[in-house]
Amino acid sequence: MTTENTQTTEAPPKAPIDGGKLIVLTAPLTEIIDHAGYFIQMSMASLPIWLEGILNKKYPEWRNVEYNADGSAKYMPAGIRLVEASLLRQYSKDDLVCCYPQDAHKFIGPNTRVVAISTHNPLGVTFAAGVYTSIFGSSREPINSHYSKELFADIKANPFRSNFKVIVGGSGGWQIIQTNSYEELSIDCVVEGRSESTDTLDLFAKAIRGEELPKQVDVVHPKDRDAFLFPDKRTTFGVVEMTTGCGRRCQFCVPDLNPQIDMPKDKIMGAVRANVRDGNKQISLATEDMFIWGQVHTDIPFYFPNREALLDLYSEIVNTPGVEQHVLSHSTIAPAVVDPLLIKKLSELLLDKSPIHLPYLSSHPKKKALTPLIGLETGSVSMAKKIMPSKGIPFQTEDWPSVFINGLQVLNENNWFPAVTLIVGNPGETDEDVQATLDLIYEVERRGLFAFFIPSIFTPLHDTRMQDKKGVTETRQLTPLQWQLMMKCWKMNLRPGQYSWWAPTAWRLGALGLWAWKLRKINGKSFTWPLFMFASALPEKIMAKLGKIYYGKPLKVKSRKELLATIRPNQQKFLRADNGDLPDGWQPYQPTKVADIIGADIAAAS
Repeated sequence: MTTENTQTTEAPPKAPIDGGKLIVLTAPLTEIIDHAGYFIQMSMASLPIWLEGILNKKYPEWRNVEYNADGSAKYMPAGIRLVEASLLRQYSKDDLVCCYPQDAHKFIGPNTRVVAISTHNPLGVTFAAGVYTSIFGSSREPINSHYSKELFADIKANPFRSNFKVIVGGSGGWQIIQTNSYEELSIDCVVEGRSESTDTLDLFAKAIRGEELPKQVDVVHPKDRDAFLFPDKRTTFGVVEMTTGCGRRCQFCVPDLNPQIDMPKDKIMGAVRANVRDGNKQISLATEDMFIWGQVHTDIPFYFPNREALLDLYSEIVNTPGVEQHVLSHSTIAPAVVDPLLIKKLSELLLDKSPIHLPYLSSHPKKKALTPLIGLETGSVSMAKKIMPSKGIPFQTEDWPSVFINGLQVLNENNWFPAVTLIVGNPGETDEDVQATLDLIYEVERRGLFAFFIPSIFTPLHDTRMQDKKGVTETRQLTPLQWQLMMKCWKMNLRPGQYSWWAPTAWRLGALGLWAWKLRKINGKSFTWPLFMFASALPEKIMAKLGKIYYGKPLKVKSRKELLATIRPNQQKFLRADNGDLPDGWQPYQPTKVADIIGADIAAAS
């Protein structure tokens, strides 16, 4: 039984009748909801709180959530569900509850000993958040961060706060550690790592006994695929874990520090069926690179996708009764060049179940599209060699722009229009690096290709190989070229939404109005001409001739056949004949162990 309710303003009771749950699990409301769609969550993670009214008007029901009969949350983020599954190994289901933040007071009482909170962006300093909130004004607090702080404040003010410990986990824990915000947010301990570890159970046991907790605990990451837990309850967006790690060793990436593991198919499908059973109609596989699944620790390097395994997995998911929608997560772009036929066959399987429609771009009969998240990060070969030398394997770093263009062409031909991330203001980034990235963006436009480019200011994420590096930290530090890169990306991103004759004019007038009213003062002189370019105040070629912007130079892009010929000779055998463009002298793969080849290849790229 489920019911729909809206957040109320009634005074909370002094204590739950039953004395409260021993363990209460929760998260910010903005990280829990899934009924309003992916785009509202993306907006809440990056837009400043003063723009919340726009989202409230567009999604007036976003706060309405579903409940179980006992008042607990019908759905929760996958991370919270994983903690719940971990705790159920030691505690009774009557000892704990997953609840919405506005209902926490209904479950926290004199019997409560632990309140565990998962948070993605408690202080608003993730990749996208810092740049987009600072563009729009003095309030740098994203909507998501506002709701996180609101949750922490409510927990801090709870009349039973002295009885329980507050334990925080999730991908945003590092923000609390780095800023030492424990006392301000009333947090006893931040946990970094996965909850399957027995260290997690030991920590909760300590808290329940009332013992002092360390401020930070790093728990052990499972190294065996059979050691991973899978929740047996509904998750936000139907998220089911597919892989951990990636293997490409980018310097700025946290997840790639984890071991490269692909999850067993039977466990994935069990979690899919659990979501459907509990009323979820959508599924999304959580991964850093969907294309490594089925090829981890096999005789073939992981960067040559296992086509049959992937098609089998995705086919079973989308054909599971009750699954009406499926959304792709993260991927890399090189596999699209390696195996274009895989992209075509995946499109045939997945497009009909995609909830995303792009009428201006898609050739699908129902105008559906797939939008995985793919990292470009830079179009500069010299910068790529510094921060992500293995991003494009099995291809050479020198060919990174050609790999991206060829991969995007394959994706677009099959109605994949990815969300592509870029990092602006990397440590040591020069004007030449930015121009190289602009050259690539202009080449995409010149060829009629499309991706949603999402530029973000460099963020030195905790525990990465670049955590101590310093780059641009706020928008006022951006150079005119860096501003141009950001605004060119967003100008191109508007293309799918401008169907009517009036839309371009509205965007131009709106952008110029914002600049005149506020943005010119906030973001400085370097922002002016890039903003004029975004608003199409003058043709870009004229602005370039006036010396106000940089007009990208055409790139010499290698063909797919030329790229395949650059793959190391001892790995060309892993190419599939049905894709064509085979290098001269190609011979089919003969099974042999290649673990040493994989390691040597990554080492050489580095």
